[in-house]
Amino acid sequence: MSGEQARRMQLAAQGLARPRPAGRVDRRHLRRVFDDVGIVQIDSVSVLVRSHYLPFFSRLGPYRREMLDEMARTHHEIVEYWFHMASWAPAATWPQYAWRMRSSTNRWRQFAEQPDAVEYLDQTRREVVRRSPVTANELESRVGPKEPWWDWSRSKRALEYLFHHGELAARRRPNFEREYVTLDDVLPASVIAARDGADDPEGERWCLVDAARRLGVGTARDLADYPRMAIGVARRHLRDLLAEGALEEVAVEGWNEVAYRHPDATLPRRTTARALLSPFDSLVWDRDRVERVFGFRYRIEIYVPRPQRVHGYYVLPFLLGDRLVARVDLKADRSNRRLLVLASHHEAGTDPDHVATELASELHDLAAWLDLDDIHVQPRGHLSGALSTSVG
Repeated sequence: MSGEQARRMQLAAQGLARPRPAGRVDRRHLRRVFDDVGIVQIDSVSVLVRSHYLPFFSRLGPYRREMLDEMARTHHEIVEYWFHMASWAPAATWPQYAWRMRSSTNRWRQFAEQPDAVEYLDQTRREVVRRSPVTANELESRVGPKEPWWDWSRSKRALEYLFHHGELAARRRPNFEREYVTLDDVLPASVIAARDGADDPEGERWCLVDAARRLGVGTARDLADYPRMAIGVARRHLRDLLAEGALEEVAVEGWNEVAYRHPDATLPRRTTARALLSPFDSLVWDRDRVERVFGFRYRIEIYVPRPQRVHGYYVLPFLLGDRLVARVDLKADRSNRRLLVLASHHEAGTDPDHVATELASELHDLAAWLDLDDIHVQPRGHLSGALSTSVG
């Protein structure tokens, strides 16, 4: 297939080729997004809005964000785990990651081999059962000043060990702090039992086929990255999956590696999407894939010192049709009820006036969804002039 066909196939698989709902968005629409993408990465950065809310806006338009929190905390339809990075996925997906829960990274192995680790982990487990829900800070007071970045107390390490290995579950509080709970607090007994009886190779194969379903078509590395599986493990399963007919081998023009297509993947004749994408959206979270598929070199610059940033701090790609045509650095100025466009750039070969017109419409929808009254376009980036005129 051509590179253009592969691109449209990925957009269709990700639910971005489908028109947005005309009426009120409800939980059925949110479930449909999960059915398309499978995994929604969550992140604490809230300079615009927490990133896990954006994929639903990208595909559905304005909706009530509290519905997602209710699906996680009240209805237990979705659950957090290391499905990709820290992510939400439907609760029924959780048992398929038993292979990851049973794995032990070097970090966890070092922790587990401490002299009293077994006793400490058992004590931590009992405390969560007794006090659920509980945060790491509530379980153990800090001794000494907090260190920058990943400064974890011993109780935090124990909780994360048990969470990673599927012995505890977790939820998010309104301030995004992770609280730890028993599995029974968030998962049906049937789901827990399915994990306990799961076969690791079978789960790995399921994750690869599921990744192909979410992408439509992708290389071995693309499929392995979706559930963050080691490429060597993925390659061991692909031959069997081809023989079983679970995947189909295809050649994509311009790709240097063989590709694998899901048998149910659809190829729309054209795509009329218009969407701002979270930096952690599943369409773009694999930077190498997005460069190969869209010809769009994308790097998040949150951790880059300000003088060295090229496009800005929190930059969202803008999808129009089947192309990524621009990128905008956005910030919600909540105290002044303004959406700030700190920088805006269009891609080479695009019509800046057309891009600006479409982007302005999307920014107005975004501002209304975030309950912001105005849009202020700062004069940075070669799209800013046309965008400022279009925003009005």
